Amino acid sequence: MLRKAIATAVLATSALGAQAQTSAAPTSVVLVHGAFADGSDWAQVIPLLQAKGLHVQAVQNSLDSLAGDAAATRRSIDAAPGKVILVGHSWGGSVITEAGTHAKVAALVYVAAFAPGSGQSTGELGKDYPPSQGQREFVKDAHDYLSLTAKGMSTAFAQDLPADVTKVMAATQGAIQAKAFEDRISTAAWTTKPSFYIVSEQDRMIPPELQRVLASRIKAKTTSLQASHVAHRSHPAEVAQVILQAAGISQ
Repeated sequence: MLRKAIATAVLATSALGAQAQTSAAPTSVVLVHGAFADGSDWAQVIPLLQAKGLHVQAVQNSLDSLAGDAAATRRSIDAAPGKVILVGHSWGGSVITEAGTHAKVAALVYVAAFAPGSGQSTGELGKDYPPSQGQREFVKDAHDYLSLTAKGMSTAFAQDLPADVTKVMAATQGAIQAKAFEDRISTAAWTTKPSFYIVSEQDRMIPPELQRVLASRIKAKTTSLQASHVAHRSHPAEVAQVILQAAGISQ
C-alpha cells in the first residue's frame, strides 16, 4: 500500500508539472506600425516570429493622436499572454515610448523609429535637421491629415521594394493627423526598459544620423542595416533576428 501511495503521488506531481509547463504563457510580441502604413506592414516579419513559438499581435493605429495610439497599444499588451516585447516603426517608436511603461513590457525594439524623451514631442526630434526627401512628399488634406504621395512612397519611404509593392502601399497607407507630432511623451519607457534599435542606413524619411543619435541616447543595443525606411519589409529576417534577441531567443 505504501509503495502504491508513493507511486500515485509521483505520478500526480509529474502530471501537475507537465500541466504547468504546457500552460505557461509564451512570450508575446506586439508590433506597432508608423504613419503611412497599417498593421499589415509587418506581414513579412510576423511568420518568422511565429515560427519561433512567439505570440504576435500587430496593432492597428488610428494615427489620430499619440494618446489614442498608445491606448490601442496598451489594449494589445493587456491581451497578450506572458511578457511582451514591444516593437515600433517610425511614428510607432513614439507610441511604444509612451505605452512601453506597461508592467508586462520586458523590452523595446525601435525600427528606424522616433524615441522622444519625457515631456518631448516627436516633431522636436528633427528640428536640427533639414527636411528629408520624404517630408517633401507630404500632402495635407482639409482636415490636417498627412499622407505620402505615390512618388514619395516609391522613392523615399520604400525605395528598396518593387514598384508593384509600393503602389499597393501608397493605396493602403494610413494618413496621420499633423498635430500628433506635437503630442508630448508623459514618461519615456526607454528610461527603465532594455532597448534595441535598428538603424536604416538608406533611410530617406528619418535621417540615419538622427537615428544613431536616438539609439545612443536611449543606450540601445544597435544594429545597422543597409535598408530604406521600411527595413522590416526589405530585410525581414534581420529585423526578426533583433526582435528574437530582445526576447532572449537564440537563432
